[in-house]
Amino acid sequence: MTDAAGLVARTKEFLAAHPPATTAPEDFLEARFDAGLAWVHYPEGLGGLGAPRALQAVVDAELAAADAPPAVGPSLNGIGLGMAAPTILAFGTEEQKQRFLRPLWLGEEIWCQLFSEPGAGSDLAALGTRAVRDGGDWVVTGQKVWTSGAHNARFAILIARTDPDLPKHRGITYFLCDMTDPGVEVRPLRQITGEAEFNEVFLTEVRIPDAHRLGAVGDGWKVAQTTLMNERVAIGGMRMPREGGMIGPVSAAWRERPELRTRDLHHRLVGLWVEAEVARLTGERLRQQLVAGHPGPEGSGMKLSFARLAQEISGLEVELLGEEGLLYDEWTMRRPETVDFLGREAGYRYLRAKGNSIEGGTSEVLLNIVAERVLGLPAEPRTDKDIAWKDLSR
Repeated sequence: MTDAAGLVARTKEFLAAHPPATTAPEDFLEARFDAGLAWVHYPEGLGGLGAPRALQAVVDAELAAADAPPAVGPSLNGIGLGMAAPTILAFGTEEQKQRFLRPLWLGEEIWCQLFSEPGAGSDLAALGTRAVRDGGDWVVTGQKVWTSGAHNARFAILIARTDPDLPKHRGITYFLCDMTDPGVEVRPLRQITGEAEFNEVFLTEVRIPDAHRLGAVGDGWKVAQTTLMNERVAIGGMRMPREGGMIGPVSAAWRERPELRTRDLHHRLVGLWVEAEVARLTGERLRQQLVAGHPGPEGSGMKLSFARLAQEISGLEVELLGEEGLLYDEWTMRRPETVDFLGREAGYRYLRAKGNSIEGGTSEVLLNIVAERVLGLPAEPRTDKDIAWKDLSR
């Protein structure tokens, strides 16, 4: 099953045994996972076949052609699919993989990310949430912020400080936190869009069993790097067709509304269209590189490009539409399950895109990553690398 022809044959056999037209969607997805067609590069028994990662596209094409029900979309469980799952696969015990991967892929358990804190956003390693060992449990107390989808999540990936006597990048441990446990409080954060897709999460003596620790004690920063690299690839390297994403609506408005055109807007639109296409093709190349191994710092460059283009394109769209671009449907406080960039009006796209330069790593931090790890430029002087976290000024 390690070649395209074998996977096509296997997928056709699966579809014949589970016709999408007559099989309940939940039953189809369960059978797909058990057949190893969920994510083919995962091991057998965990939704995969141990096949090359690139062959997932072959399976997806066959299923799409048969009008098969899609997996629970990344828009609802993107953190689970794009961040938690690959990290659990890389660092989890066999028991953890068996426990978490199947319900995650089926969408039975939604995930969120408890990383950023009020005093540790861009400088994530400065986090202060504490986890103290108490027998077979860890008792966690602290505050997390900008937590997407926490109000819908059953589980969270969490990093906390387990040894304040070590420098800030050490003494951090990675956990899987049950969001329904006592001591977990989720509060909405209302955004400029009027919605509250983000949250702040307060952890008050939350007990996490040591069996839900991911990786070794003190190795949390290493584990978190796998999560963050996958996050940036998921945000910046999404597969899409030509004129997919933010460039689509403004291109359509340009073609359909000739009365809005000006020479200056035409020049700027063409430039952004070319940049969007370059970014799309670069994302394709990045996904091909992932076939050979784990995501690297190149994903930071893609995420940077995504944020800048989303903001510039949405700004151009509002300018093109004039007064119409300033319209907004409503400012009612809502707690959406998904972020719908393309299903809303231009004003929403313009406002929501402002968050792209913060989520998934701030643009300033990503510029440092690209400079140091991709371009090989000298690192900025850091005087706090070898100082115990408890002795840092805050």
